[in-house]
Amino acid sequence: MDAQTSPSSKEIFDPSKTPEQFVILPSEIRGDRISISTYQRIAHTTDKLPDAGLELTILGLFGEVGSLLSAFKKLQRDRAAFKRYSATILEELGDTLWYFSTLATRAQLDLPTIAQQAFRGLEDWESVMPEDPNLGFADLQSRDGKTVSEESFSTQVLALAGCVGDLLNDFKIGTFKRNRDQLSAHMVEIFRALVAAANSADVDMGAAALGNLKKTFSRWPAETTYPSRFDAEMPKNERFPPRLEFYIAEETAGEKQYVIQKCNKIIIGDRLTDNKMERDDYRFHDVFHLAFAVHLGWSPVLRALLHLKRKCVPEIDENQDGARAILIEEGVATFIFGRGLECELFETVDHVDYDLLKSIQDFVRGYEVAWCALWQWEKAIMDGFSIFRQLVNKRKGYVMADFENHTISFREGNDDDE
Repeated sequence: MDAQTSPSSKEIFDPSKTPEQFVILPSEIRGDRISISTYQRIAHTTDKLPDAGLELTILGLFGEVGSLLSAFKKLQRDRAAFKRYSATILEELGDTLWYFSTLATRAQLDLPTIAQQAFRGLEDWESVMPEDPNLGFADLQSRDGKTVSEESFSTQVLALAGCVGDLLNDFKIGTFKRNRDQLSAHMVEIFRALVAAANSADVDMGAAALGNLKKTFSRWPAETTYPSRFDAEMPKNERFPPRLEFYIAEETAGEKQYVIQKCNKIIIGDRLTDNKMERDDYRFHDVFHLAFAVHLGWSPVLRALLHLKRKCVPEIDENQDGARAILIEEGVATFIFGRGLECELFETVDHVDYDLLKSIQDFVRGYEVAWCALWQWEKAIMDGFSIFRQLVNKRKGYVMADFENHTISFREGNDDDE
């Protein structure tokens, strides 16, 4: 489905609350509980790995367990400085679970069956209920909420790593091509170790699974439906208009080049230079602010330039449209520009890496834009760089920002005033 704004959406950002991402989850997910069978089924729909075999999922599983060990290492090394340990463990366990579930699906193994067999003895090994719709992760855990010893978690994660290492070794020597039951046995052992690691960290596996799906659908939604705009309830003179056209051009004064911007034939903002000894055309970076406004409905910088600050609500005017928010946005623009320079301005790719999106998400925490999904950020970045590359090539032209239909485009041309 094409990107759109849901006309029936009544979810308006509330500045008095800590924002959570606007993520549309599948209808099977209700509340905070998700069954194991539902998780496997939904996780399968998000499998976008390029190869259909088992190798990438096994390597991914191995890598995520390594990330768990890395998080524990950071705790040991940084101690008080590593404040996000619990959140990191929760996220990494969720990612580990996704690769595990995806591996099971690709191998045509039922995750609820694996989960049940992990805690059965030989005498009742076969007494399982395949695709049990009621079996949840919490049914398999024994969490008492007590303080967890670091030694216990270290022991359990190392055991988990050992199980996954055995799986990888057997895969490399071709064991599973001749013996599918051997793969199933490995999966049972790994799941048992995964539950033990989660218990030792006092992590709710259901919460980890749900968090993983929220992150996944934030990045790759089933439908790209835009949330209501942040200024939807504001007076007309404090909202971004349906569309605007900007003229952006490089000019020369002596030996110095700078960029000017016009909107409705009126110069807005200051003359921009690269502000760096080494020229990199950062002077054209305001296209990123336009892309932010188009895809995120957010740009304190553009609101200030166009005199669209939401002054009718003093709290929003001060905290969402004020100087600090402007600095945050400029920081994000500088950050993504630096990453773009390392990646050929994203010209040869159709997406950005998750680490970049996660860093931005951390950077804007506490501001209204934290409500936006990862796919919105990705669209803003990719479209921003597309316009940037065209401007750098032509050195001047018109940028049309359609805030209503969430599109941004470039066309060549000279200033009508010239």
